[in-house]
Amino acid sequence: MTSNDLSKDSTESAMRFDEFSRNSDQIIRRIETVIDGKREAVQTALTVLLAEGHLLIEDVPGVGKTMLARALAKSVDCTVNRIQFTPDLLPSDITGVSIYNQVEREFEFKPGPIFANIVIGDEINRASPKTQSALLESMEEGQVTVDGSTSILASPFTVIATQNPIEMEGTYPLPEAQRDRFMARISMGYPDEAAEIAMLRTRESASPLTDLQPVVSTVQLIAMIATVRTVFVSSAVEEYAVSISQATRRDRDLRLGASPRATLQLVRAAKARAALDGREFVLPDDIDALAVAVLGHRVIPTSRASGNGNLLASRAAAEIIARIVAATPVPLGAVNPARSV
Repeated sequence: MTSNDLSKDSTESAMRFDEFSRNSDQIIRRIETVIDGKREAVQTALTVLLAEGHLLIEDVPGVGKTMLARALAKSVDCTVNRIQFTPDLLPSDITGVSIYNQVEREFEFKPGPIFANIVIGDEINRASPKTQSALLESMEEGQVTVDGSTSILASPFTVIATQNPIEMEGTYPLPEAQRDRFMARISMGYPDEAAEIAMLRTRESASPLTDLQPVVSTVQLIAMIATVRTVFVSSAVEEYAVSISQATRRDRDLRLGASPRATLQLVRAAKARAALDGREFVLPDDIDALAVAVLGHRVIPTSRASGNGNLLASRAAAEIIARIVAATPVPLGAVNPARSV
């Protein structure tokens, strides 16, 4: 994602790593008061936010997709808008519309819900492909063009979208170009027995989202993003990420490999993961840990590899990416960065 330039140079606005760690730990703990037993999903969601990407949460209904999106949004003191995607939703319902002002005798632009720091798109694949495409420009370029006039979106800007598997009634598959705009796709999965029992006990009288308060301000979030930008990536780690993406384009079980945008976002996400681990440099382990989440929804398995159905295709893609990562050799120098940080 190409976001707007932040108001300050990244090296000037970046916060110290100890402060970064305190803030990120507070965000994770606050989200986990709402989402039980899903540490990996919570960490990946925060990784995407700090890497200036967009997140797609895909799973069956009722497992907490929207709850995770709302908890992350409420943990940060930013502007938040929610869009409920439906079959009759129009592109102008998202981007905004120009209305004629009879007093001033000119058209005025009324911004849509896309104008916020964090935009929650609930059940994005229930809208038509035409409406889904209204997000393409905003997610890639951080701007919206309506009636020939371009408006810049707020910075930082993140879309957190949820979707149900396409086997569910009333859903449309996301086009390849739309999926490629999302930095990562995660699945919630069902909670384990202990987490489900805890959920029953804590939500008998009220939703935990009601009392959720932000733990970092917009200024602090911008500084955390700037800190992630300063994380060092060695040339060997860059070569490793490129090798994985190149391998997806040659693999016989994939008819569409990862795009160059996917490689770029894989490295950006790895920088955020390294920062969350308290490191100022990226390791190959960061690439390995995020490869499936970042690349899995961008590749398309062959019919032979995926069988029938979107759920099977998603599982096949994850297995293929994992196989490619395991088979890709780590370049010399990637494990121990030469540069001191």
